[in-house]
Amino acid sequence: MLERLLPVLALAATAGVQAAAVTAPADGPTPLSQGSEPRAALEQVTFAEAVDRAVGRHPTVAQAAQAILRAEALLDQAKSVFRPTIYGGVGTTVLDAARGFDGNVTQPRTQSALNATLSYPVLAAARWAAKNQAADHVGIARVSAEETRRLVAFAAAQSYLAVLAARHQREIAVRNRATAKALAEYATARLQAGKGSRLNEVRSFRELATTEGAAEAAELAVDQAQEALGVAIFADGPVDARGEPEVRPAPPPSHDEALLAQRPDVRLFAAQERAADRVVRDSWTSWLPTATASFTPQYVTPAGLFEPARTWRALFQLQIPIYDGTLGAAKRVRIADREAARARLDLVRLQARAEQRLAREAVARSERIAASIRGAAESAVEALRITEIAYRAGATSNVEVVQAQQTARNAEIESVLADDRLRQARLDLLVALGQFP
Repeated sequence: MLERLLPVLALAATAGVQAAAVTAPADGPTPLSQGSEPRAALEQVTFAEAVDRAVGRHPTVAQAAQAILRAEALLDQAKSVFRPTIYGGVGTTVLDAARGFDGNVTQPRTQSALNATLSYPVLAAARWAAKNQAADHVGIARVSAEETRRLVAFAAAQSYLAVLAARHQREIAVRNRATAKALAEYATARLQAGKGSRLNEVRSFRELATTEGAAEAAELAVDQAQEALGVAIFADGPVDARGEPEVRPAPPPSHDEALLAQRPDVRLFAAQERAADRVVRDSWTSWLPTATASFTPQYVTPAGLFEPARTWRALFQLQIPIYDGTLGAAKRVRIADREAARARLDLVRLQARAEQRLAREAVARSERIAASIRGAAESAVEALRITEIAYRAGATSNVEVVQAQQTARNAEIESVLADDRLRQARLDLLVALGQFP
């Protein structure tokens, strides 16, 4: 009677494998054992949502925005050289006794004075140059903020792809576990029917235990990737990925300089080099004289003999630098800073060109590698299916089945890893071309 049931058990095992492959959830975690606790449904985000939330919420982006505000405030402070300054003063002088001679009071015992001073820098070349230098720093802060947003977005994108990679490997692990479980049950049924051997059953259960461990490890990898994605987009908990991203770069410009100008890091170092060069070119302004004009009206009550109630004073002051030993050294320091900025710019341009060439080559080769490994995985799965049919027909032992399972599992994992590397290569190309985010 049990021998008649063996074909039925084989069909049921095959159906179970196919059902596990079809019904394995793509977006949520799969319970791996009876003792695993059910997890609450995670928040899911698309690729674009993950990048937008990372850029909009991450603290480093907020710090970069504050750096822009600080640079703009320093620019307003530098612009004050073109505006007059006005100060007012109120004072009261109390003496022990009034001062005077021949019965005349020259200074009353209590006297109050009210004055105001209006001053304007008529000639201040160094401060005028500082205004343009401060404007350069505003531009640097803005490009730096753009570079910060790019780095934050890139980290979020990598975390999103890591979740997809971990999920794909989990699906393979769950599918392999279902296959191993079905074959273990079939080996036990054959042994009970007197058609199999204890060795085949032990091999089957060993393979089942291996796939159980791989499935647990894959589930842990998914949890870790989801936690990392939640941190990358500054969420309160783990976040799951929803949907495959479309990561394809737009056609880049043909001109090399235009291609480099799309990258925020290149533009950042270029802005720093231009700012340092301006500081060097403005060094001559330190040798120019400075002139200041001021006007001070004053009201005194009560008036003294030698101090009328209403007076005013105008002052024009000119300062000429005759000798200042620090100016030459300061210029040499500025020149050194400019040359260092130029060296950094040359280096980042060299690295950018290398990254662009390497990223293009990586995408092209990754596409060919993924297609080749995908075909190998399909052949390995087909070989496993044929081996299972031969095993159930009694034409082979389960040693060949176990070997075919391992080969198919490794091939599927390699195929998933190749697809993930292709997505990562396309993302790297977007970053190298300055088209992300």
